[in-house]
Amino acid sequence: MASFHMITTLLFLLTIMLGASNAQLSATFYAKTCPNMSTIVSNVLQQAQGNDIWIFPKIVRLHFHDCFVHGCDASLLLNGTDGEKTATPNLSTEGYEVIDYIKTALEKACPRVVSCADVLALAAQISVSLGGGLTWQVPLGRRDSLTAHREGTGSIPTGHESLANIATLFKSVGFDSTDLVALSGVHTFGRARCAAFMDRLYNFNNKTGKTDPTLNATYANTLKQRCPKGGDTRSLIDLDEQSSLTFDNKYFSNLQNQRGLLQTDQELFSTKGAETVAIVNRFASSQSQFFSSFAKAMIKMGNLNPLTGTNGEIRLDCKKVN
Repeated sequence: MASFHMITTLLFLLTIMLGASNAQLSATFYAKTCPNMSTIVSNVLQQAQGNDIWIFPKIVRLHFHDCFVHGCDASLLLNGTDGEKTATPNLSTEGYEVIDYIKTALEKACPRVVSCADVLALAAQISVSLGGGLTWQVPLGRRDSLTAHREGTGSIPTGHESLANIATLFKSVGFDSTDLVALSGVHTFGRARCAAFMDRLYNFNNKTGKTDPTLNATYANTLKQRCPKGGDTRSLIDLDEQSSLTFDNKYFSNLQNQRGLLQTDQELFSTKGAETVAIVNRFASSQSQFFSSFAKAMIKMGNLNPLTGTNGEIRLDCKKVN
């Protein structure tokens, strides 16, 4: 029987899916009101990378975590002890100050025009592109929420979920298996804390001393050295040991070699009979197919229940409502 958490999460995600059909977004939304928006966002991100080489995956992660809670409405960015930032799934998110820098630059160029939700969406796309990945047209026109939705942060997928749970969550908002595998491919760049996967090393399935059998033994030993028992669980490990600063398709060959860092990653390939296995193989052999599917899935995600028209507001400061 499904848990209460799973049931409530599915009901919430169903609401998002129904709301998505009302979205009226357009790639040319700011063509007249803020024509230099993309250039401004790109310039700030490139400057930020000079101070933090990991900023691109951090920005993309912020967009994911925002969209998976009541849709893409910048609710994640609001400060406050009752906000989403301080909820457990978001404690390791970073890059907020760069979003603030982008917003400040946009307010100078085109005051009171660009929403924080659109800043996140466009910054995520440009981060993927600057990280060596693809470019796609981002539908824009979102508005910002007036409240945070801390209670909804339980819907954010974790690295410890089974494939069945993740697939159910994604399918409930209209994502198919190709979308799931493509979006998981964002882990081709960035890092994760030891806490996100240590159970695979020392306590898999709550069995003390047991290592996840789907984890390559040599890779598991390397991870144990990097994340020893009793060590700092905040230590950061590359999600893609081959090219963790570059957006490419090597993540999928890692899965084929049982070297996926997170349980939710490896299960895409190691779950017997799962339709995701063939998709992993396809993306591993064709980066262009991965890129194309990733762009489509990102646009789908960006359409999850956006506030448009007169709903919400255009925040002047992304950290607080006007």
